[in-house]
Amino acid sequence: MSAPTRSDHGPPSGTVITPAVLREWALPAPRGGAKASRGTALVVGGSRGTPGAVLLAGVAALRAGAGVLQLGAPASIATALGVSVPESLALPLPESPAGCVAADAVDDLAQVLPAADAVLVGPGLFDDEPALQALVAAVLGRVRDDATVVLDGYALRGLEPGTVAALGGRLVVTPNSGETEALLDGVPDAPEPGTEAAAAAVAERLDAVVASGGRIVTPDGRRWADGSGHAGLGTSGSGDVLAGLVVGLLARGATPAQAACWATHVHATAGERLGTRISHVGFLARELLDEAPLVMAELSS
Repeated sequence: MSAPTRSDHGPPSGTVITPAVLREWALPAPRGGAKASRGTALVVGGSRGTPGAVLLAGVAALRAGAGVLQLGAPASIATALGVSVPESLALPLPESPAGCVAADAVDDLAQVLPAADAVLVGPGLFDDEPALQALVAAVLGRVRDDATVVLDGYALRGLEPGTVAALGGRLVVTPNSGETEALLDGVPDAPEPGTEAAAAAVAERLDAVVASGGRIVTPDGRRWADGSGHAGLGTSGSGDVLAGLVVGLLARGATPAQAACWATHVHATAGERLGTRISHVGFLARELLDEAPLVMAELSS
């Protein structure tokens, strides 16, 4: 069963994202009580040295409300992931010499891609750019025509517009400042990374919604900002949680812009609350996972 029908209504461009704004931009209601009514999220990533990134992103997708979770990871870590996230299907995939998911893993992924309403590629992937871009291109060539896609982390390095051209309107990217700089490498007069102008340039170049540094920009020029959060969110694994929240919301049927705005606010607000309760610096990305659904419940009340 596919995810609920998406609607592209949202707040006016330039709006600051607040709880009141998100309550007016409510997430799609599940169609029935079955888990498939909240969609299927597939997370592809990981390597022998970074198995935790897939775990963080996958659990975040469930915390965002996705009904079914599938994890595609190198065979050497897949069993451990399945034990650590027993709610998921953990698919062991062929590995590259670097211990990353190999490009020919798409043949194995073919058994789960038809069921995936939203696909995230990137958390924990560490390999050379040609190998990673071969994997990205192979996966994107097999996603469903109505599936939405999130690209994060090293999956963005070396990414060319032609690779994602067929996804027009169905792509979200979540780059940090370094990844933004890499995406704009070679672009004449590229804006400074970390600015709204840089996010807008990436959105236009890839025809994608960009969620980066509290800014959300669409390829048609709409822009929103979230003022929540603090420096403590700049911690290892935090970006994996954000990307996982996005793919979970997409699986539920949110539009790309809606998923990016909701995930950005939930991620930042969860960090604020942990900062108050623990410390602005020192809380762990995994702790965001338990806080996120509490924030979402309040936003949905």
